[in-house]
Amino acid sequence: MRLYAGDMRIAELSSRVGIAPSAVRWYEQTGVLPTAPRQDNGYREYADADVARLRLVVALRRLGLTPEAAGRLAALCLDQGSTDLDLVPLLAEQRVAIARQRNELNRVEAELTDLEMTIAAAGRARRDKPVADPIRVLFVCTHNSARSQIAEALLQRYGGADFDVHSAGTEATRVNPFAIRVLADAGIDWSAARSKVITEFLQQRFDYVVTVCDRARETCPVFPGSTNTLHWGLDDPSDVAGSDEDKLAAFRRTETEVAGRLRPFIEIALRAAGRPRSATIRS
Repeated sequence: MRLYAGDMRIAELSSRVGIAPSAVRWYEQTGVLPTAPRQDNGYREYADADVARLRLVVALRRLGLTPEAAGRLAALCLDQGSTDLDLVPLLAEQRVAIARQRNELNRVEAELTDLEMTIAAAGRARRDKPVADPIRVLFVCTHNSARSQIAEALLQRYGGADFDVHSAGTEATRVNPFAIRVLADAGIDWSAARSKVITEFLQQRFDYVVTVCDRARETCPVFPGSTNTLHWGLDDPSDVAGSDEDKLAAFRRTETEVAGRLRPFIEIALRAAGRPRSATIRS
């Protein structure tokens, strides 16, 4: 039931909701907003109840609901009618979608933080080394079996001769077969790679030491002459249970995430080393 306390024209309604008058008319035509009565002069007449309903509909639309579903849910919330059971699975789907969007935003925020740290590290980069010398990078993980191996392989591919790349673990085990498989799918033969322990590299100098898991970050030793330590907090694909397809999908996600972080890292590291944009960077 619509209660009207005074009159409100469409221009005021649209202004209060934050949409165009044409959008108000469209919501009426589709039945999402009940058709407004008209005054004697022909103008549509709206009330505060219409403002509340339309604001809720617009908010639900921003969450991804269709106009019809948004109208039904708004009616359920405002009119206190009987429960529409068809909305239950729809709301569950929206909750999953919102969680997915939240995770994506968190991922983007983490990548921005990594980029800021990389820029700061590049500002500290050693400028006393010959420009012709390759940029030395060490990726560190706990077991040097998945994330650090993928990062080493991809930086070798994308960075080419401009980079001297290694990886190691605080504990050495073996290279995960799924890491070898996803790299093979990318055209990189990693079948001869071995899992290396970090003590093999303690006496070497690196321009960048990048930890790719939280545990390695906590236990990573200090490398002589290496002041640029970065941290990329990557989820461990080895932790994923389920079928081989589920595990392979997790490793592919890791490969995609590492590749996304490497591209700006390469550009920034090259600039810090006084090198032009490298022609060796490949897709």
